Amino acid sequence: MSSIRTMKTFLAVARHGSFAAAGAEIGLSAAAVGLQMRALEENLKQRLFDRSGRSVVLNTAGRRAIPRIEELVLRYEDLIGGRDGDSLSGTVVMGALVSTLMGAFADALWSLKRENPGLEVKLFAGQSSDFANRVEQGLLDAAIVTRPPRPLPRSLAWTQLYVEPMVMIVPRRPHFELPKDPLQALRESPFIRFDRETWTGLLVRDVLNRCRVEVRDGMELNSVEAIPAIVRQGFGVSIVPKLANVRWTEDRELRVVELPGVDVRRRVGLLERSRHARMRFTGAIKRYFTDAGRRKRAGA
Repeated sequence: MSSIRTMKTFLAVARHGSFAAAGAEIGLSAAAVGLQMRALEENLKQRLFDRSGRSVVLNTAGRRAIPRIEELVLRYEDLIGGRDGDSLSGTVVMGALVSTLMGAFADALWSLKRENPGLEVKLFAGQSSDFANRVEQGLLDAAIVTRPPRPLPRSLAWTQLYVEPMVMIVPRRPHFELPKDPLQALRESPFIRFDRETWTGLLVRDVLNRCRVEVRDGMELNSVEAIPAIVRQGFGVSIVPKLANVRWTEDRELRVVELPGVDVRRRVGLLERSRHARMRFTGAIKRYFTDAGRRKRAGA
């Protein structure tokens, strides 16, 4: 019978996609990880990986095994950890847009970690569309992503946590002539565009369509954090989500410009499988934002 340690190794391989990367996380050589995976396959009497030369990829059986092995590991951790009341413990593996770590999600995560010392959260940065596939396959427990532009499969659920308005930002000291009229500035200024293939990039396109303007693309980046830095240098204007914890109104190098009649918002939420082993944790995240919303309305 395979040990819990072997099952944890399997989950590390599933997360990282290679024996070497999984071994680096848990302190084993790639060869030792490979031996554990062979033993796991023998015990389960089925192949979990497709092997071709040096390449090792989870097959269909391996992907199906992730949620069940994950639940066994969780139950074991709960058994030996001895839950203290309703406290959360163990390891949660999440994906998160880097920009959400500059927003309200960072506050939620800090609060949960402070209240639950036995809780460990491993975060992986990436794009919303990539996280959707990894959550569905069980490679991630959950992810903080923007609202999906298309219907999700029944196996997945997305819950809105908070919203961020899409705003136009311009440099205070541009290297070009910046028209005072916002729409004219969009038409004539170099435009720093967020990657149009991403879910947030689709929101940028929505704003431009509502403004009915054609922009002059100067750069295209896939980082919400990098775009304001480029704008601050005076290289162009952009449309980005106004991150919850960023005080652009006090920024000495850029300013926020209102677009008349345009109200597009980025909706940030929690993506998870409809049933999974870390639902107590994801439930706590959702309750945090529900309570925060109530406090905000009560103080309004």
